Amino acid sequence: MESQPHSAPPHSAEDSRRRELGAFLRSRRERLTPSATRIAAGLRRRTPGLRREEVAMIAGVGTTWYTWLEQGREVRPSVEVLTALAEALGLDAAEKQHLFILADRQLPERRAVAPEKVDGPLLHMLQSLVLQPAYVVGRRWDVLAWNPAAAAVFGDYGLLEGDARNIVHMVFTNPHHRRLLVDWEQLARTVLASFRAASARYVGDPDFERLIELMTRSSPEFRNWWPQRDVAHRLSGVKHVRHPSAGTMTFEHMSLSIGDGSDMKLIVYTPLAEQNSVAKLQTLLDALPAERRSA
Repeated sequence: MESQPHSAPPHSAEDSRRRELGAFLRSRRERLTPSATRIAAGLRRRTPGLRREEVAMIAGVGTTWYTWLEQGREVRPSVEVLTALAEALGLDAAEKQHLFILADRQLPERRAVAPEKVDGPLLHMLQSLVLQPAYVVGRRWDVLAWNPAAAAVFGDYGLLEGDARNIVHMVFTNPHHRRLLVDWEQLARTVLASFRAASARYVGDPDFERLIELMTRSSPEFRNWWPQRDVAHRLSGVKHVRHPSAGTMTFEHMSLSIGDGSDMKLIVYTPLAEQNSVAKLQTLLDALPAERRSA
């Protein structure tokens, strides 16, 4: 069930993933308290959470081996050990899945991905959603295509270039999007946790690391929250938007996988009766120039 550490080339993608696994385990361990487990509180603790030896004891693994795992050394935990660690650390379903992805025995295949492109049936479907703002994002959550309703509500993505057209970048650094989103902090934390879960398969990927480095420099909230390593798998929810001219609108949103072997997703917003959202959206669409209404 446990294996000895092995050496690997420094600074490899696999090394990055092992370090992320260790940091994730450490962050989950430090949030636990003895009262939440069967560990006696004992003497005053110098560090938050449980000690490594306490997690190892609960999970039924060796302390040295668990220490290696947190240190990012090359040990290969079995499914049984990962399950025991998830239970010992009190992980929820999203966190457990994140743990298993990071601890995969083989590094996920790095696709030599052709430029992500939205065309054919997907583009036709996107444009057919007249009263439903919708857009397509790629594996790094860059907005690849959008319909007129999305432009009417969220702004013209065509005016943004490069990283500025990334969902995480927009939520955390774009003043317009920040003003649009009611309950910004709660939404931003959810976006960040979902992005971390989605990016687990790409730990060490230069494009992801460059974005994370940029966001760490650009946003104090991102800089403070990213190290907390929260993860979530939110495929749907309700979002309240405070539009500068239409006022507050309420949408139910859903994320749909494209199913073509890529990591592209279609994000669809359906206006709800609340806040007279359908009529407000129609007014915004009517105000668009004719060429943009059929874009």
